[in-house]
Amino acid sequence: MSVLVVGMSHRSAPIDVLERASMDTDDGVKLSHRVLESPYITESVVISTCNRVEVYVEAEKFHGAIEELSRLFAEHAGLTREELVHHLYVHYDDAAVAHLFSVAAGMDSMILGESQILGQVRQSLQSAQAESTVGTALNVLFQQALRIGKRGHAETGIDRLAPSVVTAALDAAGTPDDRTRFLVAGAGTMANLAVRTLIDRGVAPHRIMVANRTYQRAYELVAAFGVSAVRWESLDVELSVADVLISCTGATGVVFDAERVSAAAQGRPMTLVDLALPRDIAPATADLPGVRLVDLEVLAERAEHTDVAADVQAVRQIVDGEVQSFLAAKAAGRVTPTVVALRSMATEIVAAETARLESRLGDLEDQQLAEIRTALRRVSDKLLHAPTVRVQQLIDGPAGLTYADALADLFALDPATVDAVSSVGEGS
Repeated sequence: MSVLVVGMSHRSAPIDVLERASMDTDDGVKLSHRVLESPYITESVVISTCNRVEVYVEAEKFHGAIEELSRLFAEHAGLTREELVHHLYVHYDDAAVAHLFSVAAGMDSMILGESQILGQVRQSLQSAQAESTVGTALNVLFQQALRIGKRGHAETGIDRLAPSVVTAALDAAGTPDDRTRFLVAGAGTMANLAVRTLIDRGVAPHRIMVANRTYQRAYELVAAFGVSAVRWESLDVELSVADVLISCTGATGVVFDAERVSAAAQGRPMTLVDLALPRDIAPATADLPGVRLVDLEVLAERAEHTDVAADVQAVRQIVDGEVQSFLAAKAAGRVTPTVVALRSMATEIVAAETARLESRLGDLEDQQLAEIRTALRRVSDKLLHAPTVRVQQLIDGPAGLTYADALADLFALDPATVDAVSSVGEGS
């Protein structure tokens, strides 16, 4: 059994492909369950953010799992496997562990060091736990990833650029004055974060309007932050007086096309911030007079010109060290059952031989029998000492597992016995 991740991000696919592959919470839950229908997969966790979609699985067969995951990805995106496959990346076993740790630490984000990804990884794990699609292996892996992400932010300055995509987008949009009017379209997690960030930056609540298709969701932000809520039917009226539009609706298609924005702007300056995937604002709006568009592509381009070399190196050292520690512990966990099973087999042999001698030599005194038992145990312990010490010395590398497999084969250990020891260890 090994960890496998198949996914795509802003690094591997253009925004239009990411749009098609993006998933909301319900889509992620459905995919996570469908993945488990494969005979090659026993656990699954789906991570879907504004710039990545990834499926982590515990797989019995590498190629079989790859085939199934790529098929499900293509089916969801409405693309053929041939169209999609060159945008996907695959990480297996050690590389999958390293990738998740880097993701949680913000090292694979569009905005280096963004802290929002930690919450998204946590939500993905919690969703998998609620749906019972995650087991011991991925649960331990994700918990460790979350701890590493926190450590990276606590011990370095990697998040000094932007704690989230929202912050980076507002940085790109420019500094507002005390007359700037904001319209936030949407009322989900991203909209909540946008409103909170604006207020933290000193924007007066009465200058922030929130519109959502479900008015009650928008009104919840009114109660939380003191902003104003408007009904979706009044969206165009509010757009016509807004200076900055922040859109994150979760819609499946474009909400603000060029014609709609042109009618609202009428040539005056307006900044559009699109935080949605699929995108809410048509790219053609950037060509309108006075209109400036800040979307995920703009943020990706800005991120490429940021210099945080020292912080990046510091986080990489943390991630590399944690990867090695995790893999060593995992290897030890896989080797230990073989050693325990080997010693258990030896104990059973000694007990059987002692019982046979007692039945054949019934006139022996108790002290003599005790000495025989002790001698047999010493012989057993000395014979097993070198191979068991050697396997413990080798657990830090792949040779440790190979050697453990060799021990199990040479001593004809019952696989069920080894598995039983593993199960006891996992349950502790």
